[in-house]
Amino acid sequence: MRIGLVGAGRIGALHAATLASLPSVTGLVISDVDPDLARVLADKVGAEVATGLPAGVDAVVVTTPTFTHRELVEQAAAARLPVFCEKPVAPDVAGTVAALAAVRAAGVPLQVGFQRRHDAGIVAVRDAIADGRLGRLHLVRSATHDPAPPPAGYVATSGGIFRDCAVHDFDAVRFVTGREVVEVSATGANRGAGFFAAADDVDTAVATLTLGDGTLAVCTATRYNGAGYDVRLEAHGAAGTLTAGLDTHAPLPPGFGERFGDAYAAELSAFCALVAGAGPNTCPGEEALAALLVAEAADRSRREGRPVRVAEVAA
Repeated sequence: MRIGLVGAGRIGALHAATLASLPSVTGLVISDVDPDLARVLADKVGAEVATGLPAGVDAVVVTTPTFTHRELVEQAAAARLPVFCEKPVAPDVAGTVAALAAVRAAGVPLQVGFQRRHDAGIVAVRDAIADGRLGRLHLVRSATHDPAPPPAGYVATSGGIFRDCAVHDFDAVRFVTGREVVEVSATGANRGAGFFAAADDVDTAVATLTLGDGTLAVCTATRYNGAGYDVRLEAHGAAGTLTAGLDTHAPLPPGFGERFGDAYAAELSAFCALVAGAGPNTCPGEEALAALLVAEAADRSRREGRPVRVAEVAA
C-alpha cells in the first residue's frame, strides 16, 4: 500500500523511517509546509514528495503541529482515506467532536497515536488486570517525566501540561484498567523557566483520578527530570503489583524515541493492518476524546482549586 505522511518534523521523521521499513508499505509520499524539510526526509527514507494532502495514496499519517490536526483529518475523511493522527485530534473538545463526526460520516477509520497501548510492558499490565492476577485493583500510578523542557514557543501553543503531556497517562490508565475516569483533582507548580507561567501553564503537575468503580489513579508529569525520560506505570492490586517502564529501561533512556521505539513501530504496523482490513483499530478517535476530557477536567481542577467531574467538561 502507498502511505501519505503529512509532517516532516521530529515525530514525522521517526514515523517515516518506520513506515519505509514495513513490508506492507510499497510507497511513501511525504509533504510538509516546508518543502525543503520534506525533501530532505524523503531522500533519507527513499520516499516521494508532495504538497498538501498527498494524492494517489491508500491512507494518510498526520504528524503536523497540533493546531493543524483537525483540518487534515477532515481532509482525509473527505477524500475517503483511512487516517492515523498523532494525538490530539484537535486541541479542544469541540474540534475533536467535529473531526470525529466527519470521520464517521465518511465511513473511514481514524487511529490516534497513543503509542503506549502498544508498549509490551503496559500491555502486560493490562493483561494481568484483566485476567485477575493482581486481584482487586485499588491503585494505579502513571508518570511522564521529560528530561528537559520543550522550547518556549512550543509550550505557548501546546494546550498545557495536562493536554500535551499527561494525556498519555490518562489514556494509559483507561487502557490498562478498562474503566472510565469520573472525577479529577489536580494541581501544579512552576519552579523552572518563566515561560511556563507566561503561557499560563505549569512545569510540574499531579492529578488524582477516581475511576467509576472507586479505583484511584495518580498521574505525575514534569518537564524537568534530569535523570532521563522516565515513563512508567504501576498497578497495585490486593494480590500483587506489576510495573511497566523501569523493568526494561534502566538506566533511563534520553528521549521518547528510545523509550517507545518498538511501540511506535507496532502502532504503525497495526494501522497498516487496519487499512488492509486485516486488524482492529487499536485506538479509535473516541478513545482520544475520552482521554482529552480527563485532561480538560484536570486543567479546570488546577485552575479552580477543586475536584472536577469529567461530566462537567463533557457537557
